[in-house]
Amino acid sequence: MLGVFCIICCIGTLAGWALLNRIAYAIHRSWCKKINAHISTVVAHRIFSIFSAYLNFHFRGDYSLVPQLPEQYLLISNHQSILDIVVFMNYLGGKRVRFVAKKELADYVPLVSVMLKSDEHCIVQRTGSPSQAMQAMDAFARRVMRNNWIPILFPEGTRSKNGEVGTFHSAGFRRFLSKAPMPVVVAAVDGGWNISSVTRMATNLRGGAYRVKVLKIYPTPTTKEAQLKVLEEGKALIQEQLKVWRQLSK
Repeated sequence: MLGVFCIICCIGTLAGWALLNRIAYAIHRSWCKKINAHISTVVAHRIFSIFSAYLNFHFRGDYSLVPQLPEQYLLISNHQSILDIVVFMNYLGGKRVRFVAKKELADYVPLVSVMLKSDEHCIVQRTGSPSQAMQAMDAFARRVMRNNWIPILFPEGTRSKNGEVGTFHSAGFRRFLSKAPMPVVVAAVDGGWNISSVTRMATNLRGGAYRVKVLKIYPTPTTKEAQLKVLEEGKALIQEQLKVWRQLSK
């Protein structure tokens, strides 16, 4: 019951911010951006603190390689939950982080949709003409370079429902790097798939953990072969890290 109560309290808190952000988006975009920054840093941190204090659910960020991160880079990671967005904002600071997200998230998800649109994340339509997705990626690459953002791409393209790593697709990854060459950082997350719905949250939050770790920093891959090698090695590194974490949890 405590888990359900905590979830209801957090949903109520986020609902209030979602309403305020929706109003700000309609009347004053600069206010909206300030609210986005507050949600992705202060509010997200407080929610994790509530889960830690009352449900023994912990955010476990491994920061061992974070001080070595370059000024700007493309981060790729496995994808388990919409909460991965919140986790990476909390892990990397939030204000410069921008995501490549499917169009459905920009249309139908309270709070998240407004944040994705107002902060100019990359919104990709997965159905229809592939050229539209590539044009969206080109425009995103220009915004990233102009604003010194940190782009995050999930090469699987969709969330894993069972925690296993799916196929890493190369088209968006290679297109972005062709327009905005930069180092590539590989990171792993785990724990999101286990709380990816309200039902799973109610049963799996207590005593659980959301883990994130930077695994490797690659210099800018400038050829197709180098880019594909980064994707292949990155997926293997993520799979190995998930094995290590899950052994620790047993």
